[in-house]
Amino acid sequence: MTLTVSVTVERWLVAGSFIISRGAKEHVDVIFCEISDGIFTGRAEATPIYYKGETAQECADEIRRFAAEYPALTRAILLQKMARGAARNALDCALWDLDCQKSNSALWQLTGLPQPAPTLSAFTISLGPPELMETQARQAAAEGFALLKLKLSGENDQERVAAVHRGAPGARLIVDANESWNDIDIAAEAAQLEQYSVELIEQPVSAGRDHLLAGIRSPIPLCADESCHTSADVERIAPFYDAVNIKLDKAGGLTETMAIARAAQAADMKIMVGCMLSTSLGIQPAFALAQLAKWVDLDGPWLLAKDRDDGFRLESGRILPADSPV
Repeated sequence: MTLTVSVTVERWLVAGSFIISRGAKEHVDVIFCEISDGIFTGRAEATPIYYKGETAQECADEIRRFAAEYPALTRAILLQKMARGAARNALDCALWDLDCQKSNSALWQLTGLPQPAPTLSAFTISLGPPELMETQARQAAAEGFALLKLKLSGENDQERVAAVHRGAPGARLIVDANESWNDIDIAAEAAQLEQYSVELIEQPVSAGRDHLLAGIRSPIPLCADESCHTSADVERIAPFYDAVNIKLDKAGGLTETMAIARAAQAADMKIMVGCMLSTSLGIQPAFALAQLAKWVDLDGPWLLAKDRDDGFRLESGRILPADSPV
């Protein structure tokens, strides 16, 4: 069946500024993709992987070229012929949404994932001076967020974590080192952070240098992010990490992220489901996958100045579908 594919680039403003060790963002450009069979239309959103050099315009152009070459588009063709990344994510998720429209079924029913329930999400505290991060943590806790994720840089990290803990002493914490701990004693650092309710350390070393974690006995579980993009990566990283952060954009779609989740479960690794900056449309498939996760970090829409009108609702740090009666 020949399908019609359309794609546009949209710009969404960030609420304030989103800062990590790689830099600050005041807006995010996303890809909005629609696939139609002439009767039903599936839609999806994807965010380019900026640290891999992707841009929204290049991803949109890639989608147009691929759709012209393969008008009878299927998920199998995508996995075989298209490289992972945001462009493939947009097409893959739009195809899943098209199938949902055609079958009048929810995504969880088609995929065999658990029926979604209101889900606690982390809220990200941007990298900044400790006093500013403390203020942000206090505000997030006042808004009902019980799980906070801190962006770190490898410098003065204990001071930053201590400040966030002061601002939100009752919150559970995840710290994201963003590949910045290559040259520090990770076990000793983790031992110091344990007192601040830190329960997960994300990507402590650079992707490709995971061997630096060999033999480390960390009192806090270590989670791979940039080190794991596909299901084939899981076996390689499993000796070094306790968990894996699964993101649709870096894996190239829901189809591959479900394969990563299955591989992680088989390797006895815990699952985290994360996202890039995005609207609710971007995290919709991830919300379905998040029902398998121990940690969920799908706060992308709430880091923006505004979300789509039909987006998720947030109550006391829990994500609820827009039509949820809860």
